[in-house]
Amino acid sequence: MAVTNSLAKSQQKLGMAAYLTQDAVKAQIQKIVGGKNGDRFISSIVSAVQVNPQLQECTNQSILSAALLGQSLNLSPSPQLSQFFMVPFNDKNRGKIATFQLGYKGMIQLAIRSGFYKKINVLCLKEGELIKYDPLEEEIEVKLIENEVEREKAPTVAYYAFFEYINGFRKTLCWSRQKMESHALQYSAGYKADLKNGTKYTFWSKSFDDMAMKTMLRQLLSKWGIMSIDLEKAYVSDQAYVKEDGSIEYVDTDEGNIVIEAETVPVPAEEPKAEPPKKEPKAKKSAADALFDDDDKPAGK
Repeated sequence: MAVTNSLAKSQQKLGMAAYLTQDAVKAQIQKIVGGKNGDRFISSIVSAVQVNPQLQECTNQSILSAALLGQSLNLSPSPQLSQFFMVPFNDKNRGKIATFQLGYKGMIQLAIRSGFYKKINVLCLKEGELIKYDPLEEEIEVKLIENEVEREKAPTVAYYAFFEYINGFRKTLCWSRQKMESHALQYSAGYKADLKNGTKYTFWSKSFDDMAMKTMLRQLLSKWGIMSIDLEKAYVSDQAYVKEDGSIEYVDTDEGNIVIEAETVPVPAEEPKAEPPKKEPKAKKSAADALFDDDDKPAGK
């Protein structure tokens, strides 16, 4: 969602609460959000900014634009809900700006609302839990650790995601922790810089499993899922800067910037037919390759 130039240029150094309660800005919010929802929207943005010192350094209009984009998808900016995030990014030309980043919980919300999915889930698999995964038949055998406290302490060794349509079509995906690490290094310059410099700027560094679960859902839904209008909009806008005219611009992943988070956005898959075609037989794989299927290819911006 766009913020007009007049609003964008007005009193940039104001605190977020003061900025959002200006008559012109508040009128813009009420026009888009409306009524009591507008007041609640303002409160949620202020709360999100207050708990993130780096976000406080971003331009007010970039924060508002990212928040309005999330609001247009009926997602909450509350950090506790983790549906979407307003993520700081150092831009060479504009200074520090806020970008829109979809969370894995927001992705699940949008998929559920589409009405196409009967089941959808993503899970971290801990050491000793994964017994077997057959990528050809997409069958998995696990034995979950029953003690939740002990399970949380155990290291993650793999990630598993699946969905099932209302019509019964089912798709699964399982990646090793090693494959996810390679993916993060390939697609996030910020994460690579974190490892190199011993810093923790990116979500990959701060919460690797959460980012991994989001990646699993992105890979699964973008390649084989039915994309609703809202889900497609969220995918296209993910990790992007919303400019004043409402257009989307993907942030630069150059390591010269401090990249708080930047990852390539895959092109959404075409909506599959009601009755998907039968799977073609695949060539046999070696025992070493049989556990995890690696068909991931780099996606362009």
